[in-house]
Amino acid sequence: MTPFARHDRTFVGRWWWTVDHFMLGGILVLAMLGVFMVFAASPPMASRLDFAETHFIVKHATMLAASMTLLFLMSLFGPRGVLRIAWICLAVFGMLTLATLFFAEEVKGSQRWLRMFGMQLQPSEFLKPSLAVIGGWLLARAEGMSGALPAAVFVGLSVCILLMQPDVGMAAVVTLIFCAQLFVAGLSWYLVGLVLTTGIVGLYGAYTFLPHVRERFDVFFGPVAEYDQIGMAMRALSSGGLFGRGPGEGVVKYSLPEAHSDFVFVTAAEEFGILFCLLIVFVFAVVVLKALHRVQQNNDRFVQLAAFGLAAELGLQAVINMAVNLNLMPTKGMTLPLISYGGSSMLALGVGLGMLLALTRRGVRLGGGA
Repeated sequence: MTPFARHDRTFVGRWWWTVDHFMLGGILVLAMLGVFMVFAASPPMASRLDFAETHFIVKHATMLAASMTLLFLMSLFGPRGVLRIAWICLAVFGMLTLATLFFAEEVKGSQRWLRMFGMQLQPSEFLKPSLAVIGGWLLARAEGMSGALPAAVFVGLSVCILLMQPDVGMAAVVTLIFCAQLFVAGLSWYLVGLVLTTGIVGLYGAYTFLPHVRERFDVFFGPVAEYDQIGMAMRALSSGGLFGRGPGEGVVKYSLPEAHSDFVFVTAAEEFGILFCLLIVFVFAVVVLKALHRVQQNNDRFVQLAAFGLAAELGLQAVINMAVNLNLMPTKGMTLPLISYGGSSMLALGVGLGMLLALTRRGVRLGGGA
C-alpha cells in the first residue's frame, strides 16, 4: 500500500511519485539505527557529566525530528528552489562562521561554536551542502571549466575562514568535495595532479604550524597505547566479534570519550558486532550509489554536479569517520552521519540530504519549478 495513488496530482503526491524511495528508505534506516546507537552509547557520557541518563537521547531525538522535518521540506523544492536556499545558507552561515573568529569560545584549540537559540551551533556544518550546490551551479553555467575560477573563489574563501578557526578536517572535506566536482566537470589529469600536490603541501603546512594537527598525526603514527582514545577504540572493535557482546554489555563506552558521537562506530562493533557495522556500511553505500545512479540518468549539468557534490559529502564524511574509528586516519572530530549524536551537524544533514533528494527526483531540471 502506498500513501498516494498514482493519479494524485497534489504537491505532496507528485513528490512521492518522483522522489527516490530507495534513498529515502536508506536515510530513514540510518536515522533509526542512529537512535538505537545513541540510546545504547550515551548514558555513560551523561553520567560522567552529571546529566540524567536520557539527556543525550532526548536531545538527539529532538534534533533528529527537526532534521527530518528540514529534509522533507527541502526535498519538496525543485532545483531552482534548492539553489536559492543554498545561496541563503551560504550568506547566513558564512557570516556566522566568520563571526566564530571573534565571538566563539575556544574549545580544544579551535573556535567553531556559537551559543545561539539555546544550543551550541557550528555554522560551518551548513557550509558543506551550500557550497556543493553553489559550486555545481557555477561549474555548470558554461561549457568546460570556465566556471571553475568563480567556484574556486567561494570555496577558497570558506576554506580560509575554516583554517583560521582552525578546523583542518572541515576545510579538507570542503576542498575534497569541490575537487571531486571539478573532476566530474572535466578537470584534466594534469590539473588533478596539481590539486593533489597543493593539498599535500597544505597538509604539511598544517602539520608544521598547527600544534593540535601535529599532535594528532604524531599520535596516529606513534605506538597505540592501551588506554588512549585509539587504543580503547581498537579494544572495543576486537572484543565485539561477529555478533557483539550484546545490547548494553559494552564496557569501553564507559571510558572512551565521545563514544556516542565521534566513536559511535566502534561502540556499535563492541555491542552488536562486525555484522551490524557492515549493515551500516551497506546502507550508506545504497544511499550514495542510488544517488549517483540518479545523477547519471539526469542530463541537466547543474543537477549532475550539485547532486554529485551532496552525495560525495555524505559518503566522504561516513568514510572518514569509519576510517578514524578503525585507526586508518588521524582523529578528525567528525561525526558519522545520522548515526552519531549531533546537534548542528544533524540539522545540516537534514538540509543537505533534503537537497539531495530534491535534485534526484525523477525528471527535475534547473529550468523546472521552484
